[in-house]
Amino acid sequence: MTTKVRRIAEALTVLQALGMPNEQLNDRTAICLLALLNLPPKRRWHEAQNPMLGIRAILDFAREQLDRNYAENTRESVRKYSVKQLVAAGLLLHNPDKPDRVTNSSGNCYQVEEHALALLRQFGSRTWDRSLETYLAARGTLVAHYAHARDLHRIPVKTKTEKKITLSAGGHSDLIRAIIENFGSFFAPGGELVYVGDTGKKWGYFDEILLSTLGVKVKLHGKMPDVIIYYREKNWLILIEAVTSSGPVDGGRHAELAKVFKDSNAGLVYVTAFPDRGEIFRKFLALVAWETEVWCASDPTHLIHFNGIRFLGPYL
Repeated sequence: MTTKVRRIAEALTVLQALGMPNEQLNDRTAICLLALLNLPPKRRWHEAQNPMLGIRAILDFAREQLDRNYAENTRESVRKYSVKQLVAAGLLLHNPDKPDRVTNSSGNCYQVEEHALALLRQFGSRTWDRSLETYLAARGTLVAHYAHARDLHRIPVKTKTEKKITLSAGGHSDLIRAIIENFGSFFAPGGELVYVGDTGKKWGYFDEILLSTLGVKVKLHGKMPDVIIYYREKNWLILIEAVTSSGPVDGGRHAELAKVFKDSNAGLVYVTAFPDRGEIFRKFLALVAWETEVWCASDPTHLIHFNGIRFLGPYL
């Protein structure tokens, strides 16, 4: 085993000891941690540092110090599937020099949190096990801190014929896919997919017969929300808008959807879905209508309830 491979293996051991989820126990995440510790193979763990680095600098470290040459188009994957999780786990700070820096700024940077740094400097020493135990006791396991996931009964959303749905490429379609696979299975388990809009062809999937049995006939497809799920167990028709650039369920959109679905014999539930609680979420949060729900794909087992007489239910 070369010194470079051994160093990555050590970082993986650290991540596992800290309780990171299995999805982050990979070389990419280990390399991100090593870069942010400025810990090339010849430097010892007690010499770890915590420079502020952007994704570009992390990839440079991977290439120059560990012979891992990540392609330029993998930057977003590194950020989204490794660095972002390390931030959520409390190991990294995002923009410690300017916390309000905009999401798409070229100055975005990350830094190892000081308590985590103090712990990681002890890896391989006689004090490691005791220090790790103290760190985890103070913070809780990072898996729990990262996930905050509730134990929800999860059943996939169904289509009438188990038809495979193909969506156009892009962030909007990624969010729609998350709504179907995660929101639906957590909050409308066993629900039936009624409609999916697609940016490439507005009628991505439409069970017109099911919608008509609920008393709704739609002629103007432009008025449809991005996703509709029928939750038969509670007789709810869940209308979901996917927001990646515009279009939350604000007061005007709420009134418009209420008019389109006014003949529904199922209760109407209005949901605005965001990719995460980042810039888009903050931009539109003040516009979201009362008596609706907000769901973020980054936190799939949670809802944000905009005050009303009930939580996740129709207002009759």
